[in-house]
Amino acid sequence: MQDLPVNRIIQGDCIQIMEGLPAGSVDMIFADPPYNLQLKGELRRPDESVVDAVNDHWDQFASMEAYDAFTRAWLSAAHRALKDTGTLWVIGSYHNIYRIGAILQDLGFWILNDVVWRKSNPMPNFRGRRLTNAHETMIWCAEGEKNKGYTFNYEALKVLNDDVQMRSDWLLPICSGNERLKEDDGQKAHSTQKPESLLYRIPVTATRDNDIVLDPFFGTGTTGAVARRLGRRFIGIEREDKYCRLAQNRSGRGRTLAKEDRAITPPKRQAVRVPFGTVVERGLIEPGTYVFGPTGKHVARVRADGSLICADVTGSIHKIGAHVQGAPSCNGWTWWHIEVEGKLRPIDIFRDQIRAELGAE
Repeated sequence: MQDLPVNRIIQGDCIQIMEGLPAGSVDMIFADPPYNLQLKGELRRPDESVVDAVNDHWDQFASMEAYDAFTRAWLSAAHRALKDTGTLWVIGSYHNIYRIGAILQDLGFWILNDVVWRKSNPMPNFRGRRLTNAHETMIWCAEGEKNKGYTFNYEALKVLNDDVQMRSDWLLPICSGNERLKEDDGQKAHSTQKPESLLYRIPVTATRDNDIVLDPFFGTGTTGAVARRLGRRFIGIEREDKYCRLAQNRSGRGRTLAKEDRAITPPKRQAVRVPFGTVVERGLIEPGTYVFGPTGKHVARVRADGSLICADVTGSIHKIGAHVQGAPSCNGWTWWHIEVEGKLRPIDIFRDQIRAELGAE
């Protein structure tokens, strides 16, 4: 495979450039394409001041048919560049996201989630004729229906969300304040610059260390800045001279977190399997030791082969845990506890100890 232009900003047409990349070469794509907002005339506040809306030439298309043809072309090129195990994220508003979703499915992408970015500080609706547009929608797709090996860092997201499953509605602020890049005259440099918090959560969700993240609409380089910080490699494609310069300057100021600092909680399915019998044979828990349910109500005794005995029933930590609760199943590692210095601690601490010794965390 030819060398990839990683950690670089490539100026030009994203369709042609993606078609020139090796097939199946990138791990994740984040795309923030033109929204085709179809704005008609100036938008004014109640005091008659003009709103700095999205009226850039790159967001204007002659017709819906022209926009659809453009969308199909860049998504086809993206599908080709994506690895079988890769995923694509695309963000949009009500103007374009439904058209994009249909084309994604036509091209064989498999939708995993639609994620609502709910803005904590949205722009108000000045005309008072519609609801305030307080969210944008992201579609997260696998390369195809049968591609099950994509990265999803479930445990890391749960930790990020205070040990609660991450939901598909994300409350995050829009890009503002010092984060917003400005021109020399103080005007915002890009009309749709995305916040780093949004671009932080996405690679944490769906990439691993050193993965390659492609952004075909690179803009001012938020994707690259966050990717570099998290130890991912990026490929940025941008057509406009001004944005390329801004992104290049921003990229030069970025730094990468130390490996130990950017590490995230790994998926449990990737962890080395440690049978409870290993804990017993290592002497971390002695045969004859009593283990307890979380409240101390249920008690069982450990046997030499790593099984538990409770009354006249014997079996694995999982089987006996389910039996005493009258439940269909049980994760015995987290349900059973051992007394350590007068406090009940889950027996899972010993599995973690063994994994750490094996360098498997």
